[in-house]
Amino acid sequence: MKSNTPIDNKVVSQKINESGLKEVGTATIREIKKLVDTIEKETGDKYIRMEMGIPGLPPTEVGVQAEIAALKKGVAAIYPDIHGIAPLKTEISRFVKNFMDVDVSPEGCIPTVGSMQGSFAAFLTINRILKGREKVLFIDPGFPVHKQQLQVIGYGWETFDVYEFRGDKLRDKLESYLSKGDISSILYSNPNNPSWICFTEKELQIIAEVAKKYKVVVMEDLAYFAMDFRKDLATPGQPPYQSSVAKYTDDYILFISSSKAFSYAGQRIGMMVISDNLFNSEFPDLLRYYKTSQLGYSMIFGTLYALSSGTSHSAQYALVAILKAANDGDLKFVDTVKVYGKKAHIMKKLFTNNGFKIVYDMDENEPIADGFYFTFSYPGMTGVELLGELVYYGISAISLAITGSDRTEGVRACVSLVKEEQFADLEKRLIQFNEDHK
Repeated sequence: MKSNTPIDNKVVSQKINESGLKEVGTATIREIKKLVDTIEKETGDKYIRMEMGIPGLPPTEVGVQAEIAALKKGVAAIYPDIHGIAPLKTEISRFVKNFMDVDVSPEGCIPTVGSMQGSFAAFLTINRILKGREKVLFIDPGFPVHKQQLQVIGYGWETFDVYEFRGDKLRDKLESYLSKGDISSILYSNPNNPSWICFTEKELQIIAEVAKKYKVVVMEDLAYFAMDFRKDLATPGQPPYQSSVAKYTDDYILFISSSKAFSYAGQRIGMMVISDNLFNSEFPDLLRYYKTSQLGYSMIFGTLYALSSGTSHSAQYALVAILKAANDGDLKFVDTVKVYGKKAHIMKKLFTNNGFKIVYDMDENEPIADGFYFTFSYPGMTGVELLGELVYYGISAISLAITGSDRTEGVRACVSLVKEEQFADLEKRLIQFNEDHK
């Protein structure tokens, strides 16, 4: 370790020791955030913060105003319906049709306390529909907290890194897991957190076909809805649309976040969209835990009721206004978040100009989009080692080791909180890092 690192190395080492972390590189996202917060407070130096997937833009104004109006009308004193207020369910259904070209009835469009509550509820319910099928298959890399949710619940999972199994190779890989007969569901994100890869239409069709063969539910995490900036996905009712497995199977659950696309993370409101066929399906094994064998009823009045008894009333009115504006063509929400892609393009070049390499770089034969995340490595280092070094240079991120990735050399960077005025500082620190580690 060089003695003249951008951040006082004695302070950094002291705070790492005080944190109790064995290695910075194996820490969770929140643990790294806490560590960097303490170092910044002690030194007064600003880090290039790339560990948290937090929106870096103001909240969508039409939502803010609608929520204020709802609060003034007194909705804070009234319990919302567990299944969501009627106007919101209608707008979610419209949104899915307008931006995905998928038909789903309002009944299966359910607001949740962020997408994370949606996934938690889905894990609880879907793992109970067929006795003996209590595992989730993760197409990784992915969001680490999903596995934490299953660990808390007590259910198992299988996982594989998809990067070496793109295209036609995906079919046999899926078959190798689903043929065992203990998988209830498949979960992946698209665009992907952390790699920012996007599944092709061929791959989505393969996932659907294999899932249907083994009667497995497909769960699609659309936290970064329409943020594949290689395509113009912003015009309601006109192609191209957000790609989805929902075009190829009748048994799916979609998790659509308001946090990134609408910068409305703080109010913790997301959307769980259950296909009509799955919502109305009867599974006798559900009677072990619920009053009814119908999936949709059990999900809402069994699982969701037990978790929160409804989603923030005022935030639902905010989301109604946001979705209505998007559905009516008055809100070009994708245009607002394209700044993430522009920042990623610049930042990736700063890294590659200074000895770093992009880890996940291709969607089959096409370079990945510039977006909310990117992944990088440095020759001769694992991701855990690299992150442990970068923290002394005022750069924070997370190791791919905690995301289910096989690319152990990699680190995930989120661009959202990095300001353009920090680019010069980032470049300076990367130059020094490269000089110190050649």
